[in-house]
Amino acid sequence: MKRVINFSAGPAAIPVEVLEQARDEMLDWQGTGCSVMEVSHRGKEYDALHHGAMDLFRELAGMGPEWKILFTTGGASTQFLMLPMNYLGTAGAAGAAGAAGAVSEGRQADYINTGNWSKAAIKEAKRFGTITQPANMEREGGAPNAIPKQGDLKLNPAAEYVHYTSNNTIEGTEFHYTPDPKGKPLVADMSSDIFSRPMEFNKHSLVYAGAQKNLGPSGVTVVAVKEDFLAKAKEDLPTMMSYKIFNEHDSMFNTPPCFSIYILDLVLRWLKKNGGLEAMGKVNDAKQKALYSAIDGSGGYYSCPVAPGDRSWMNIVFKLPKPELDDKFVKDAKAAGIVQVKGYRTVGGIRLSAYNAVNLDAVKTTVQFMEDFRKKNG
Repeated sequence: MKRVINFSAGPAAIPVEVLEQARDEMLDWQGTGCSVMEVSHRGKEYDALHHGAMDLFRELAGMGPEWKILFTTGGASTQFLMLPMNYLGTAGAAGAAGAAGAVSEGRQADYINTGNWSKAAIKEAKRFGTITQPANMEREGGAPNAIPKQGDLKLNPAAEYVHYTSNNTIEGTEFHYTPDPKGKPLVADMSSDIFSRPMEFNKHSLVYAGAQKNLGPSGVTVVAVKEDFLAKAKEDLPTMMSYKIFNEHDSMFNTPPCFSIYILDLVLRWLKKNGGLEAMGKVNDAKQKALYSAIDGSGGYYSCPVAPGDRSWMNIVFKLPKPELDDKFVKDAKAAGIVQVKGYRTVGGIRLSAYNAVNLDAVKTTVQFMEDFRKKNG
């Protein structure tokens, strides 16, 4: 068996230890004689797994019992509409007229625009209310390359909540501070940097994350919401779009994505075993320093467009002197057992997504490859 160094932006690498346990339990999970995919989600074995994963998520995040953990589906993209549907309004059956009716309710929300995924969230939210942007980091001639400072945020006092994307996978930027919403509920899409280091979760009212970066496989999305904010959610919603319904039924109104939650639980256990978020933060800090040092120390051969103070720890983006060298880098890296390094299609260049399961040794090997490639092709 040969394992590669996998810098996929998502679905991303999963810890080998987790994969090995899943393999060993595939045919007989916890003595049931069945795979976890085959047991009833109403049975006691799965029930213990399901609620245990919720408890462990809270424990790792440092969240108290006032936080409710929901397991939803549809990725962060479904949360882009589920969130405003619950807190702003509902688009009517009459299509555009219904959407206009929803806006006329006067409900507003702030969305900080830092890149592709916050733009996607804004597009969906506009269906349900009036969206204001405290900051818009779009720029002509290239992708956003910086994060707004707190003092630059022009917050709307009428907003129901303030939303931001904590890490931008395409642009390679990341919030290294928690925005102050000035008394409004703070909501974050943390899909790509959740549990990468300690974070100020308790300054938020709701956070959500597709699992396929740091939490496990695609198929499950974790939504963590405080009770007081959950109480403000609308009642008259389609069943599978209602946060309140998910909470009342422990995310089991219908059959949940059992296997994805099972792997999520194993990843959470792996995180705890390896020292939790504090330890993971130290490893990720060492990883990002090694990679950015290789870029900045290359004499301009590798160039990162992102402002140094706003660089992502998870998604390291850079370009080479000529586009054809980008292509050669991707090809030679694959030959060296380093895969999924091509930049996002609209941005180009190289992207190394160094999520939790990419260990420090893998990063060191990659840094050496980068140095060797520069010497051969410089």
